[in-house]
Amino acid sequence: MKKSLMGMLGVALIVAAAAQAGYGQTAQDVLKKMIEASGGRKAMTAIKDSTMSGTYEIAAYSASGSFTRYHKEPNKMRIDIEISAMGMTMTQAYDGQTAMWTNPQTGGAAEAMPETMAQEFARQALGNEAILNPEKYKITYEVKPKAKLDGKEYIVLGQTMANGHKTTIYVDSATYLTYKTETMAMGQTGTEVKAESYPATSFTLAHTHAPSYYAMH
Repeated sequence: MKKSLMGMLGVALIVAAAAQAGYGQTAQDVLKKMIEASGGRKAMTAIKDSTMSGTYEIAAYSASGSFTRYHKEPNKMRIDIEISAMGMTMTQAYDGQTAMWTNPQTGGAAEAMPETMAQEFARQALGNEAILNPEKYKITYEVKPKAKLDGKEYIVLGQTMANGHKTTIYVDSATYLTYKTETMAMGQTGTEVKAESYPATSFTLAHTHAPSYYAMH
């Protein structure tokens, strides 16, 4: 009996060791593989401008439409949002210092964003630097227990910004591409809302947007 018990304990230790090996990646390991999956550090550093198009849905307001996001590294961003229900396009832009938007409630004139929205937009405007050089921006990452989404298991990476804002990133364990991000974002009403996004796995480079395009003065 004693010998049998020792054998079972040995098997348990082997299984535990195997499980630890499977989950033993550090956040740095995951980030390194994410960078490699995106073409490598050199290729990502070479990206200066990118354009992304997609669709959105806000269930709480029964709103949906399409958007185009223009991004200039490291922290300039402009988003043109088509609001189907209102038949208009709203623009939000951040030039690295000032966040502006066309407020649909005031006739669409360009004006400074409310402070809470501006802080949120500035956070979103930080591009590849958040992964390439997190230490520079005092961004930390931690590996959390894996999660299963739609029947598939994903690596879970927790991101904490310098101001304490947290984002959960679900990484495909086979490709190391981001499948989904989940965070609390500041809505236009000044209240926090749960925001989920499914980043595109490809992008279009663009080098035609001057920095002034991100300013709406």
